[in-house]
This record gives sequence, C-alpha cells and structure tokens, in this order.
Amino acid sequence: MRSTQRLEESRTPKFFRRFTENRSDAGVKMDEDAIRSAYRRWAPVYDHTFGRVAAEGRKHSVEIINQGRGRVLEVGVGTGLSLPAYGRHLEIVGIDLSPEMLEKARERIVEERLANITGLYEMDAAELKFHDASFDTVVGMYVMTVVPNPEKVMRELARVCRPGGEVIIVNHFSAEEGMRGWVERRMAPFADMLGWRPVFDIERVLVCEDLQLVEKRGLRPWGLFTMMRFRKARTAKAAA
Repeated sequence: MRSTQRLEESRTPKFFRRFTENRSDAGVKMDEDAIRSAYRRWAPVYDHTFGRVAAEGRKHSVEIINQGRGRVLEVGVGTGLSLPAYGRHLEIVGIDLSPEMLEKARERIVEERLANITGLYEMDAAELKFHDASFDTVVGMYVMTVVPNPEKVMRELARVCRPGGEVIIVNHFSAEEGMRGWVERRMAPFADMLGWRPVFDIERVLVCEDLQLVEKRGLRPWGLFTMMRFRKARTAKAAA
C-alpha cells in the first residue's frame, strides 16, 4: 500500500504536492457562506470553464426529461445553461443559492425568449419552499457535492416529486483507489475554496426508501460524472 502511495505521489505534479501538503480533510464540510462565496467567484467564468466540462450530463438529462410532460424543477439551475434545451411543452422552475448565478440565468431567459420558464428563485435546496408532489420531474445536476447536507436535499427532492414521477441527479462520485482517488483525497481540504467536495460517496444519495433507482450511467468526460434516475413510489407505503 505504501509503495503504491509513493508511486502515486511521484506521478503528481510538484506544484500540486506543495499546494496540498500539511493539509488534512478531517472535519472538512461545506456551509452556505462558503458555497455563496465560491460561486460568486465562479459566476463570471462558469459557462466557459466547468460549464463545458459538465455539458454532457446536462444534455443527457434534458433529453430524458424532454420525453415526459408536466412541471419540472431544476435544483441548482446556476447560470441557466440547460434552460434553452428543455422542450417548450414543459413548464420549468429553477432554484439556486447563488444570486449571481441566477442573475445570469435571468439574462439568458430574456435573450433566448424562454416563455416556458415560469420561475427562478434564490432558495436553499435543503428547505424547498414548494408543496409536496409539486413537480412531475425533479433534476439536480452537479448539486449534491456542493450542498452542506446532501441527504436532506435528496429527501427534499423526493418530497416535492409527485408519486410516479422521476428524480434525476448528475454528480461526481469519488474513486476509492488509484491515482484519481489519491488526487481527490488530497483536494478534499479545499472543498470550501473549490465550491464542491472532491470526495463524495454514492451512498449519500441512496437515502430515500420511496425512490427506486431505475438507471445508473457513467458520463463523459472520462466517466467523472454519473447520472442516476429514480422513480418515486406511487403509494406512500415506502415513505411511511
């Protein structure tokens, strides 16, 4: 094990080793202030940086959602990169914690003349201000590694989804082994600066008994992101 770790460290750029040395990921957690601060910095450049890396996940998710009907909630809508791709037969509502991101999303709605976007709200994903079963589809793309309490957010996504509806998430899940896993663990102490958790276990989103996993798929680039589709139980038996 130690020889493997030394090999991984030897392959890591010196500047990255210096950047992460003497840091520990123990006790690292995200909070709303850190998230707001990080995405205030990201807002001006997001579309041309991480927005491009995440394009495949957005495209694939929206293609699936467009096959359905009804009301859609996008949690973590950001700058609204996905909004023009939604079918005009759908009613779209979006929320985000970052006012700077939402401002860019509103500009996009005006520029693209997106009449099917009926609301954009600054809102905490862990405390959604919507009634139970308000949406036919709920989607959270690149959200779960950002929020302070992903388990609570998953339960909120399930709550506002109607029985028989779908909850879709696209997210990064960390690797346990190999070079990628080692780099993610070294980056973990800087989660508050990055605005997302490099180390994030898939079990943290598998917390809702009334959500059945119906599809799981790795996405480009390099399988860094995973799409998961859940269907909400039509009865309250599982939730009860």
